[in-house]
Amino acid sequence: MILLASSFFLRRDPKQRARMKPYPPLATLLVAAVLRECGHDVALFDATLADGVHDFERMLRRTRPAVVGILEDNFNYLTKMCTVHSREATLAMVRAAAERGARVAVNGSDPTDRPTLYLDAGAHAVLPGEADASFPALADAWRADPDAPLGTLPGLALPNGSGGVTYTPAAPPVRDLDALPFPAWDLVDVDAYRTAWRAAHGRFSWNAVTSRGCPFGCNWCAKPIFGRRYSQRAPELVAAELARLKRDVGPDHVWFADDIFGLTAPWIARFAGAVESLGARTPFTIQCRADLLTPDVAAALARAGAEEVWIGVESGSQEILDAMDKGTTVDEVRAATRALKAQDIRAAWFLQLGYPSERWTDLLATRDLVRQEQPDDVGVSVAYPLPGTKFHARVRDELGKRQNWRHTDDLAMLFHGTYTTAFYRRVRDALHDEVRTGLSDDVRWAALARDEAAYRSPEPLAAGGR
Repeated sequence: MILLASSFFLRRDPKQRARMKPYPPLATLLVAAVLRECGHDVALFDATLADGVHDFERMLRRTRPAVVGILEDNFNYLTKMCTVHSREATLAMVRAAAERGARVAVNGSDPTDRPTLYLDAGAHAVLPGEADASFPALADAWRADPDAPLGTLPGLALPNGSGGVTYTPAAPPVRDLDALPFPAWDLVDVDAYRTAWRAAHGRFSWNAVTSRGCPFGCNWCAKPIFGRRYSQRAPELVAAELARLKRDVGPDHVWFADDIFGLTAPWIARFAGAVESLGARTPFTIQCRADLLTPDVAAALARAGAEEVWIGVESGSQEILDAMDKGTTVDEVRAATRALKAQDIRAAWFLQLGYPSERWTDLLATRDLVRQEQPDDVGVSVAYPLPGTKFHARVRDELGKRQNWRHTDDLAMLFHGTYTTAFYRRVRDALHDEVRTGLSDDVRWAALARDEAAYRSPEPLAAGGR
């Protein structure tokens, strides 16, 4: 028996608990489906709606697995943040499984960046990269011999016996996504998700994915699992999955968890056609870039069923976008937002405060862009240094003992930005309230203007060239 597990407990994250938009661990379910094709007996511990690690321990006692794979949902942006709560939960689960004699493997952004932390807790292997590229071979080896040497298997980080890590050759990435089975939805308590969603929002949403990776080079965005390559499923197969979801799960809405949905206009047009021909139309939400959202793309998305698109806008200041290596312009943000609204698709923006050298005038430019284009929703964060990025390398020397948020609503500055955490929280709240109410609060912004000098960091970090 193989027990697969995720370790993001929604109940331990105040922001996500309040939002109550839970999704099952999609990447974990894909690995489960692949393992079944290899003849393995698989069970799932889904932490999302569980109370805590004690629920995992109960499942360990009930299933008595020979192998435990704690495999995060690498399609969920929350796992990239590597919050302290998630790390603590994963380490506790590793220890619990190892103490019961199971072979333990761990996969996710944080284990990829810090394998020693998880190996020291009792994991027998860490899997950098895609779990479905390396875990099936590991599971086969452990099925044949629990004590089999693992040094010849690809895609592993192993303890070297002296407190360090030995890496085996990298596993080839999963390139033919069309050859993968559909996720093992039957392992999930669908009714629990349906109940949670409908109680909070009056409808039930589910997750799916059409691609892996992102080919763009924003210098703050970490890509520890998929890198900058971009692999994509055939649009007809994605439409077929929507049709199967309608039959087997019955969601009222689908969240496509891709970093970049569709990428090209021809793919999106084919997807819309396939959805129509299969009668698979289900309202859905995606993430995309402003420079990809032309009027023709927006029309095809509307035909396929898109009701909301989240755009990585980040800032209303072109200077900040250029410093981020974002590769988009403020004018493209305006055009994309208008193209979506013309098709009655909700345009939602991700905004990022606190990037090095951001000034008060840059914050005002973001505010003004929000006022002028009136997005339907915003998600506001501050620049978050993730290992492996150019941004992290730039601020590494300023990071203290605390290098991660405890939960997703911390909004804590982990380096010396222009302003302190308290000021950015005030700006976040002001932006949220203006979008929520649709009203310009000039009195509030005047108060921020009066106070901004008092909230400046004593030695703010400058971006290159600013």
